[in-house]
Amino acid sequence: MRLISNISMLFPEHPLADRIAASQAAGFDGVEIQFPETADLAPLRAAIDATGLPVVLINVPRGTGDEVGLACLPDRVEDFRAAVAVCAEQARVLGVQKVNVLSGRPLAGSDPAECRRVLIDNLRHAADVMGGIGVKVMVEPVNPVDVPGFYLTGLAPALQLLKDAAHPNLFLQFDFYHMAITEPDLSAAIAEAAPMIGHVQFADTQGRHEPGHGDIDFGAALRALRATGYDDVISAEYRPAGTTLAGLGWMDSFRKALS
Repeated sequence: MRLISNISMLFPEHPLADRIAASQAAGFDGVEIQFPETADLAPLRAAIDATGLPVVLINVPRGTGDEVGLACLPDRVEDFRAAVAVCAEQARVLGVQKVNVLSGRPLAGSDPAECRRVLIDNLRHAADVMGGIGVKVMVEPVNPVDVPGFYLTGLAPALQLLKDAAHPNLFLQFDFYHMAITEPDLSAAIAEAAPMIGHVQFADTQGRHEPGHGDIDFGAALRALRATGYDDVISAEYRPAGTTLAGLGWMDSFRKALS
């Protein structure tokens, strides 16, 4: 397994494209970006070429204002499909391997069954589009404390959603942080999710900071992850408690656990 950094959150003291070189210098093997803008693409591509560090994952655009995804919103299907098209072009330019779909936050009074039907249809659409360019599609359950009203929360609903969508290019984005909040046993959740895990992220609880600031037993979680046979990237997606470099003391123990 390889460690990568989420440069939308780490190295905020640098311009976005410069965070790729900063990540390489810090010892990361790649990066992910939450929502790259069109204006970011050329400098990001130049940074990728200069460093050889890949951009592994980006998100499908989440909408406008305080929207947290479009995929489950019945009145935003065309907007979601337009966002998928934008993301596909970003993925092509940046050479990404995976994209993540955020289901969104339905309006009060929305029909849950209709939201679910729309979400499944939209996930299949994204999986078809991205599959055509060799990109895998993730869907991520998010905890309801950080994002009240988010449609997809908890592991069981996410796994059932993937089962019902039944598309070979759909996978689970498993974030230790979100799962530690919604699941009673993180290691057991990793084992249960194992067949569908396509991407892993982490932050500690108590502020979503780097490991060591909260309650997650990362040693146990990483052992559980290794036991599943997962052999892809694991991404540091946290808010540095201080400077990014000062908070990287966890890296050595992670590398030993992942090797």
